[in-house]
Amino acid sequence: MDSTGQWTGGRFTVRQGTALKACRYTVSELLPDGSDGGVLAFAELKRFSLEEEMTFYADASRTRVLFTVEERGLRGAGGGHDVWDAEGDLIGGFEEKAVASLLRSTWVLDQPGSPAAVGRERNRFVAVLRRVWDFLPLDLVPFLWPYHFDFETDGKPVMTVDKKFGLRDRYVVDMAAPGPDPRLAIAQAVALDALQDR
Repeated sequence: MDSTGQWTGGRFTVRQGTALKACRYTVSELLPDGSDGGVLAFAELKRFSLEEEMTFYADASRTRVLFTVEERGLRGAGGGHDVWDAEGDLIGGFEEKAVASLLRSTWVLDQPGSPAAVGRERNRFVAVLRRVWDFLPLDLVPFLWPYHFDFETDGKPVMTVDKKFGLRDRYVVDMAAPGPDPRLAIAQAVALDALQDR
């Protein structure tokens, strides 16, 4: 981000960490050498919370709010989640399509004034394997195989979210230019880890 708080880059990493009662997400710049740069945002999602709400802060001190993600039922009717800036203005929203996601997770990303983008798992085999994994008695063994989501509008790439191989979840987010608001893209990337049924 620049000094005015505007997101300026098109490539980010999202790393998941864990605490006793929460999942933590750190969003960083992706440097040209593939390493993480400066922290752009930090969020926590409380475990076992009935309300799916998440606040993104400027850093782990949690003193300055950047944007929030709320389940749509908290402010009105409808499924999915909305993303709000620090002043309470709507940035956009996203929703998982339940029927389409039975075999391959499918999300719709909406931003006011822009056509919707549809995101799907790239590899059908990995998508099915992830679902089979859920039925196996392997609750303590995480699904380590990388998977990828491609978001498109009218067949044109909008952004990709690539999960990297490892014990801790790490995602690389690449946005096309012009693309969605980066705050909306980051919220969607975190949702792919935290909110989808997998």
